[in-house]
Amino acid sequence: MSIEHTLLERSGHRCELCGAPENLSPWAVPPQELASSDNHILLCGTCLAQIDGAEPDQNHWRCLNDSMWSQVPVVQVMAFRMLKRLGSETWAQDLLEMLYLEDDTRKWAEAAAGAEDAEPTLDVNGVVLVAGDNVTLIKDLDVKGTSMTAKRGTAVRGISLSDNPKHIEGRVNGQRIVIIAAYCKKS
Repeated sequence: MSIEHTLLERSGHRCELCGAPENLSPWAVPPQELASSDNHILLCGTCLAQIDGAEPDQNHWRCLNDSMWSQVPVVQVMAFRMLKRLGSETWAQDLLEMLYLEDDTRKWAEAAAGAEDAEPTLDVNGVVLVAGDNVTLIKDLDVKGTSMTAKRGTAVRGISLSDNPKHIEGRVNGQRIVIIAAYCKKS
């Protein structure tokens, strides 16, 4: 039986991430040693395009709320990786915190290409920042596009990381802003 046929049976002829029934194709989840249905996932054209590098549509990926509970490890791996990519979204962080993966599955999920080479996000003291940390601003910051100034000493709770390791995101005075990581210190 071919990989594609096995995936169609496993998924019920639907995308294993969003459930779309059309434009389906198998995709190999890296890293892989041998080609098998255990390391392939059946994806629709929309999911495939966004996984392969297009800017993710956050509303489309809310489907991960359901697919992350799949019993199929390769589906769990892809749900984990997409939630990590969408880490600046609060709902994605919440889902990531709820997601339980077996140790082997977690290692596979974290083995995304280049993940170990990624530059860490550091505060002013060189401390590594991770999503969910609390930081304090060390200087007054003018917020572009507004007349608001984020004052020195302001606490920013539950930060999000961005694709740029020099930037973080957080809420200041109820407004979500991008902050240069070097202008804050971990609380």
